[in-house]
This record gives sequence, C-alpha cells and structure tokens, in this order.
Amino acid sequence: MNIVSVSRRTDIPAFYADWFMRRVREGYVRYLNPYGGQEHRVSLLPEDVHAFVFWSKNYGPLMKYIPELEERGYDFYFHFTITGLPKTFENIVTPVDNAVATFRTLSERYGPKRVQWRFDPIVISSATGPTFYARRFEEIASRLQGATERCYLSFACMYSKVRRNLETLAVNHNITCRDASDSDKTSLTLRIRETADRYGITLYSCCDEALAAGGVRQAQCVDGELLYELFPHRPKQTKINPTRKGCRCVISRDIGAYDTCPHGCIYCYANLNKDLAVKRFRAHDPSSDTLTPTETLTA
Repeated sequence: MNIVSVSRRTDIPAFYADWFMRRVREGYVRYLNPYGGQEHRVSLLPEDVHAFVFWSKNYGPLMKYIPELEERGYDFYFHFTITGLPKTFENIVTPVDNAVATFRTLSERYGPKRVQWRFDPIVISSATGPTFYARRFEEIASRLQGATERCYLSFACMYSKVRRNLETLAVNHNITCRDASDSDKTSLTLRIRETADRYGITLYSCCDEALAAGGVRQAQCVDGELLYELFPHRPKQTKINPTRKGCRCVISRDIGAYDTCPHGCIYCYANLNKDLAVKRFRAHDPSSDTLTPTETLTA
C-alpha cells in the first residue's frame, strides 16, 4: 500500500487532472525515476493506495473529480501554494482571489486539517524584500483564518538551474535576487510567525533547519503522523525517505515528471526552462499511462 504524491514534480491538479482521473479509473500509472531512469508501475487501485497527497497552485480543474475520488474510497489531503508574488515571478498562476476561494471551498468540505497552506518559496529580491513578504503573508493569512491550521515556509533553493532562471529577471526586469542569510531568514520568520499566531496558523519549515531559530516547527510535507490522525483506519506510516537535505517526509511514490509544468514560475526547481515545459505540456497525450515525455521512456 503506497502513499501517492500528486505531485512534487509538476502541477497535476492544475494541468493534468483529466489524465490523472483516467489513470485512477484504469487502476495504474507508470513513471520514471528522474535520477536513475528506472521505470516504475504503481497500482492506483483503492486497496493499494494508502492516500493521495496533492500539491498545487490551482485546484480548480480537479474540483469536479474530488467527489468521485471519495466515492471510490480514496483518502487524501492537499498542499495548496498561495504566495501572491508579482507576475514577473509567477506569470500565469491563478489570482489570489480565485485561489483563496478554492482553498476555502476545500476546507469547508474536508476541514482545515486536510488543506495545508504553502507560502513558498520566499525569493529575496530588489522587488520582493522582507517587508513585501511580511505584508503579503498578512493579507493571505487574514483571508485563510479558520480554513487551515498549518502553513509551510521555505526559502528558494538556489540550484544552478534556478540561478540561471533568476538571472533573467535582472536582464528583462532589472530585478536582482540574492541568497537569504540565516539572519535574514530568522528576522523575517519571526515577523511572519507573529502574524500566523494571530490567525491561528502554525508555521512549519520545509527543508530549512535555520528557520527553527524563528520558532518554526520542522515539517513533514508527506506526514505520517498527520495521515494517521486523519485516517486512523490506515496503517501508520513511519519510514522516512528524504527527497533532499532536511526533508523528513515519509516514503511515497511520486507519479509526476519534471519539465512538464507550464506555470512558468521563475524560481521553479522542477523545470529546466519554461519553454521546454510548455512544449512537453502541449505534446502530452492524455490517454498515455505516464506523464513522462515519450522521448525519455524506455521501450
């Protein structure tokens, strides 16, 4: 029985909801390990799925299918990213007003424990400094009060491909970005935590132990304890399987693929570049049993 991550590698609810439900109905999915290239086949039969953990910036396209998932006997919870960053950073992300409305609809149906707010990543730049984030967090938190119990924070991981993409901001928009120091993180986190406390939201740190100095709990985004609290009829999951340094997630199977999300977020670590992701999105075959681009699949 697997926890199925849907998905850290791309936004399946926003762009591939129809494909996902076809895979659910057919009872299996294939994916490639992005690091070793091994092909995996995962059963999506209800008796083989411990729970779905969803990740998205826009659950609108998935909403019509969620009642069917319930009827089929699946359990699930949601990670919902809302940052309110300028369009230069998140070009086609759904507006905050729409995202908040969808968030509250999910919370009203499933309860605040099952809808987790992600305010990440934080990208410190000449256009988005600490004051920007403190104000934006306040604006969104005030609108999500009572709709969630948790918020996950993280600062942008400056992988080489992320740095290359961020450099385009300087060229095209005269916006410069920099790494956040531990003192920067602590100072901003303290400001955000004070706001979160006022709105009854507990802060969690995703893969950033430095935030502990700001009073933030260390996160498990795929959280075995939370899954057991929400779905005690399922076996308790305790085996940690980190996806990167600082990760404390329990083991899961991620069915997504890198370089397939057309959101075009400038800070994204899951896309080599947005043009490639758009090309693969347009070439996607919704009848395929995999999201992995066909040119990379084994025979």
